Amino acid sequence: MTLLNYLYWDPSKALIPWNLPILDRPLLWYGFLFALGFLLAYGILLILLRHETAKEVRANAKKIADNLTFYGILGTVIGARLFDVLFYENWNAILRDPWSVFKVWEGGLASHGGVFGILIALALFQKRHRFCSWVHLLDLLVLPAGIIAFFIRIGNFINQEILGKPTDMPWAVIFGHPADGSFPVPRHPVQLYEAFYYLAVFGILWFFRKRWSSWKEGRLAGLFLVVIFTFRLFIEFFKEEQSWWLYGSSATMGQLLSVPLIALGLYLMFRRSTHFT
Repeated sequence: MTLLNYLYWDPSKALIPWNLPILDRPLLWYGFLFALGFLLAYGILLILLRHETAKEVRANAKKIADNLTFYGILGTVIGARLFDVLFYENWNAILRDPWSVFKVWEGGLASHGGVFGILIALALFQKRHRFCSWVHLLDLLVLPAGIIAFFIRIGNFINQEILGKPTDMPWAVIFGHPADGSFPVPRHPVQLYEAFYYLAVFGILWFFRKRWSSWKEGRLAGLFLVVIFTFRLFIEFFKEEQSWWLYGSSATMGQLLSVPLIALGLYLMFRRSTHFT
């Protein structure tokens, strides 16, 4: 198969061709999709809260959704940025420009860090509000998280980042300007593999949501973590290594960071005690 047979992908990263007033920066597809994902996740969370059995939760569904979304966004952004700095970037470059840690608009967000950030954010939220257990909060957020993950990976595809390995498969994509500066060659569109897998997980769980409403607290969150991050273990074989620390290693940083989340998922699925504040 010749290069002419492959999809050539080189879109503009900007959603609109002019800078936003005051900010003097363009509106990027990634930022737009990130915000859209959280907006839809907010709506899904609101629906779930309005079907809660506790009357006080249903009565305050919007306020709870507002607060949970705020905590979730903070946890996602802070955790994702910290993990990118700790596990993916060259620390020498960070030391030369410490302010780069705070430049989240320039990229550098690690999805595993976003998950760990959300786990911590939920613990802080639960400690302050205590309308339900931490594990129940996890159950409430897995469906919204699935839709956010879908939109973020679509944003990665537009940004030509998180690249797949070269391949001659007929559905390979040639990225015109890869984010890592590499030469344009046919690659696995791993961003789309992940995006549509996450969308499928969301769809299946949403379709069967009435069945898992009777499950023990934490089992849904555990199942979600296991199916998502077991897939991450597999899909990493088709990705280029992104971590500055593990180039040439047999395991990727994405695989290593997936292991504790799979372990947490298995614990939540099979734990004997139902008490978990």
